[in-house]
Amino acid sequence: MKTQNRVVKEYKRLANAYDRKWAFYIEATTRETIARLPLRAEDRLLDIGCGTGALLHRLAATHSAGYLAGVDPVAHMLEAARHKLSPAVELHQGWAEQLPFADSQFDTVVSCNMFHFIGRPVEALGEIRRVLQPGGQLVITDWCGDYWMCRLFEQYQRLLGRAHARIYRARDCRRLLERTGFVVEATDTYKINWRWGLMTIRCARVSA
Repeated sequence: MKTQNRVVKEYKRLANAYDRKWAFYIEATTRETIARLPLRAEDRLLDIGCGTGALLHRLAATHSAGYLAGVDPVAHMLEAARHKLSPAVELHQGWAEQLPFADSQFDTVVSCNMFHFIGRPVEALGEIRRVLQPGGQLVITDWCGDYWMCRLFEQYQRLLGRAHARIYRARDCRRLLERTGFVVEATDTYKINWRWGLMTIRCARVSA
């Protein structure tokens, strides 16, 4: 609950300037995520932690035949998203640990730049598994603890009391996913500049 309160407080304050302040980071991470996102024309996709809607905005240009939805806990971020997205994109306020969607509703769930905010990852992954179709895809892009600059930045964030739970090394994130009912199909670690080391992990929901 403490982490959730910090997330809302911090991103309510940042919402109006977020796209401008983090333009390079947003462009690079959404680009790298989409490049690793296996998406068919008819797929139903959920963006968890959709923020100001940057990823959904890019996807809407190429995925107009499918169904796109986003969820984020911060009303001010969703308001910014609504200004750039068509009414056909469904947005909801909520948390990854309690998704406001029916079982097996999506073919693909994506999380871009959000996983390090989740305080109860096992619970959140259980919810993601619930809303995915059997065999559905989960794609996570996040900071990667395999890079020392990311570990250093994490410590800096903690010292400042920023909204943050933890970052994962790639192997630890894979183990967490496998423990919660996913089969990891691909793991990429890469840098977008000297500071930011990322990982994108693609996995599938176990059918049983």
